[in-house]
Amino acid sequence: MGSSGANTFQLANHPKLPKGKTIALIVLDGWGEASPDPYNCIHTAETPTMDSFKTTAPEKWRLIKAHGTAVGLPSEDDMGNSEVGHNALGAGRIYAQGAKLVDFALESGKLYDGEGFKYIKQSFDKGTLHLIGLLSDGGVHSRLDQVQLLLKGAAERGAKRIRLHILTDGRDVIDGTSVGFVETLENDLAKLRENGVDALIASGGGRMYVTMDRYENDWSVVKRGWDAQVLGEAPHKFKSAIEAVKKLRETPKANDQYLPPFVIVDDSGKAVGPIVDGDAVVTFNFRADRMTMLAKALEYKDFDKFDRVRVPKINYAGMLQYDGELMLPSHYLVSPPEIERTSGEYLVHNGVKTFACSETVKFGHVTFFWNGNRSGCFNPEMEEYVEIPSDVGITFNVQPKMKALEIAEKARDAILSGKFHQVRVNIPNGDMVGHTGDVEATVVSCKAADEAVKIMIDAIEQVGGIFVVTADHGNAEDMVKRDKSGKPQLDKNGKVQILTSHTLQPVPIAIGGPGLAPGVRFRSDVPTGGLANVAATMINLHGFEAPSDYETTLIEVVD
Repeated sequence: MGSSGANTFQLANHPKLPKGKTIALIVLDGWGEASPDPYNCIHTAETPTMDSFKTTAPEKWRLIKAHGTAVGLPSEDDMGNSEVGHNALGAGRIYAQGAKLVDFALESGKLYDGEGFKYIKQSFDKGTLHLIGLLSDGGVHSRLDQVQLLLKGAAERGAKRIRLHILTDGRDVIDGTSVGFVETLENDLAKLRENGVDALIASGGGRMYVTMDRYENDWSVVKRGWDAQVLGEAPHKFKSAIEAVKKLRETPKANDQYLPPFVIVDDSGKAVGPIVDGDAVVTFNFRADRMTMLAKALEYKDFDKFDRVRVPKINYAGMLQYDGELMLPSHYLVSPPEIERTSGEYLVHNGVKTFACSETVKFGHVTFFWNGNRSGCFNPEMEEYVEIPSDVGITFNVQPKMKALEIAEKARDAILSGKFHQVRVNIPNGDMVGHTGDVEATVVSCKAADEAVKIMIDAIEQVGGIFVVTADHGNAEDMVKRDKSGKPQLDKNGKVQILTSHTLQPVPIAIGGPGLAPGVRFRSDVPTGGLANVAATMINLHGFEAPSDYETTLIEVVD
């Protein structure tokens, strides 16, 4: 089925469910389901609204999968994330995502035959190939083994001088693992040098302090990276990356996420790898959100977010294209999944007016990722998107309530206005505060999220509408690293190892409200249902049959 022409999008009426109801679709970010435990912040927090769904209407509450193959990732060991989660929620089908796409392109050699690689290869003869990205095996933004394969493949295809600009993780993986990742990478670079390739690590820093900001929240993060990667300037200079990471981690309260920027220098104190005219640059993260800002700095001629000082003439490509609407970057090594006919596009074509809202850190998820990696509205006359600015200059555990109540109030007003059939929000707290590793603050964040849900549910009650509450992946429900028996894992000093990453846990979905037709309940014959099943469910609740190639609906109507 194509994606042009309104008739292409015409949906059949649902035989039993009416049109015209106001539906609140609430996505709690980082809200999984796990056993009660002191490190289950959702269980510890006061969450009477979310608890009530499970206890008062169990036939309208269930769990769905939000990780691994259910969201297009390679294996059941792959944690879900907000990007693939919202892709699945909005698209209604499961697409091969990030890591899978890159894996196939590298294994098949297709990556090296593409236009993106041919573009950067133009610089191999006289210039340097720079690789910038997250050094981690977390599989959320990047994977170390892919970087290793890309290094090997580029060297075999003529790259004579290679520089890496590494960003340490500690968020999607355990804090402190940066040392091992750097050692592994240094061993690979040593082998390349033995074969005549001048390959070195040139700079680095922690992902949350250097380069990897998102949604234009704090451009100073990107500037710190630019200064180290392009200008070869940083407050810390070292002879090797191993020395850099070990020394910087010795600072009190240091962690991988927030390591300050550093550059590697030679014996004369000169930076070994600033980006200069004639070089090639690849940002090797496959996930878009935390590479887009750097991509703009590298690619845009007109750029005013910070003083770049020097703008080298380079051949730049992303591992993937990070924003299809902005065509950013214009060159990329691996083609993105082609997601068309998303639920949002179908609903707009069938007269469903939509309101979408979140704060800055998750606004792109209920819009861009929901709509199949597409910026902007499908039809501005049918849709309204509202972004509430996130706090800047602080870590999210400092203000753990974030903007949950403001988002809920905007959604409440949209519900009560009578102008919209679907009011869609993302409440970021469980994920963003969970990532800080601050258990007490995460408990506060979960309580705030529950209060936000209550505000929206009360509005739905007033207008006789329907609510659907779900999540995109787990996080806040398990904040501790566990041993094989499931007990909290201790470090060498006997301290519990806090988990800052997403989890493999399923997420809840609850339906209800006075507008829900009698007899609607969750089906019992979709036991492996996942996030992609939510789109057909929503389309049904709006009074339509879902497209035949969508993952099946989760609901049935019993007479």
